[in-house]
Amino acid sequence: MSQGLLPYTVETVPDGDGLTSRAGLPLVLETMRALGLGQVIAQHVHVRERQSGYTEAEKIEALVLLLAAGGDGLDASAILQADGGLGCLLDRQLPSADTLRHFLYACHDDGLIPQAQAQRPAGQVADLPAENAALQGLAHVNTALVQQVAAQGKSTTATLDHDATIQESHKREALPHYKGGRGYQPTAVYWVEQDLVVADEYRDGNVGAGMATLPLTPRAFASLPSTVTTYYFRADTACYDARTLQWLADPARPGGPPGPIGFTIGADMTKELHAVCATVPEARWQLVEDRPDETVHCTDVEFTPGDWPKDAHPLRSVALRMRTKQGQLFANGADTKYLAIVSTRWDLSPAPLLRWHGQKAGTIELVHDITKHELGAAVPPCGRFGANAAWYRLSLLTYNVLSALKSLALPPALSTARPKRLRFALFTLAGRLITHAGQLVLRVSRAADARAGLSAARHQLALVAQALPVG
Repeated sequence: MSQGLLPYTVETVPDGDGLTSRAGLPLVLETMRALGLGQVIAQHVHVRERQSGYTEAEKIEALVLLLAAGGDGLDASAILQADGGLGCLLDRQLPSADTLRHFLYACHDDGLIPQAQAQRPAGQVADLPAENAALQGLAHVNTALVQQVAAQGKSTTATLDHDATIQESHKREALPHYKGGRGYQPTAVYWVEQDLVVADEYRDGNVGAGMATLPLTPRAFASLPSTVTTYYFRADTACYDARTLQWLADPARPGGPPGPIGFTIGADMTKELHAVCATVPEARWQLVEDRPDETVHCTDVEFTPGDWPKDAHPLRSVALRMRTKQGQLFANGADTKYLAIVSTRWDLSPAPLLRWHGQKAGTIELVHDITKHELGAAVPPCGRFGANAAWYRLSLLTYNVLSALKSLALPPALSTARPKRLRFALFTLAGRLITHAGQLVLRVSRAADARAGLSAARHQLALVAQALPVG
């Protein structure tokens, strides 16, 4: 007799009785192993107080598996632990939520925040605490992943997109941000050609995106492999800072790649720049787009920021004019709005250059959307700054692991799949485990394996692991 409305009954079996509902999820761990991340973790991340228990690599692998599976909090690890078949495939029991929480806590140092506050310049209300060794170790792991994935394709061009996002949080320790709520405002830098996040910096909510942008930018370029010879950079007005602009424009920049970096950065619309835009003759404006409610024009303008050194590399300024049609006004009551970018690229005319700059909205901003809404980044796990920074960095690492899985092993049909599609099509395959001639065998549907490419992906990752340089 049926238990419910459909004609079947449910029978429970003991845990680990040879069943799993996540037959494809171990591919995430195999990707990390194929890229040699376990050795990198062992070298750079040291938080254990004793040698017994889970290793740092096992804890980081568990956190990446949790985020890849859709867990948005540490307590969700109990769901993966309950999948006995998954534990058999991974060849170990996953750590508990408390174990993972203690690992995140180890990435926080209470002494670094007062130290940053003591070094804060007079009149400044925000600061950037330094990272402790464990948090820096996670950055080394991500850089190693970037290097290994890039080595597979030997990419020679790197377009890096820089952007900040807001994590809402109601924790007591969270600080107000510019949108009126409370939380954090981390920044990330994304390598477009490889679909990888190359660097990030965690920030309190009251630390504006434009504060101290220079340290992160060189770190992002330093993470690129030596095969890259052509460099580009795109950012919004947060990077419109004299020190950052000078570093990017200087071919002999310290701590960065030699040679030119072609960049576009949104310019602050100061009164002086607005006056220059407003006096451009009508004949010089070029039509970019005729929208239903406004027309968009652009042109080169002659403008140099007042604090730009005379001996510095000259910058190109491109203005954008948006003019509303009849009956429409902008929020400030005007019918014309000006925007501008500064650039070192002279190989494109104004309209194509602006379109190239605008592509950032479909790259790094999409990464923010995916990591926050599909990889747990929107939910800081606690009130400890360093632990939340580690959680955010792990969500970016998970994004990169899934990107590597797609580019190195999965079929073309899944090459652009977001995490939620990977879960639906691959990670949540049903499987039965049997032992045959002393060998563990995972049985899955032939049709599901053909569609998701599970067997082929495992073989491809094994080939990547074989080609990994020793040490």
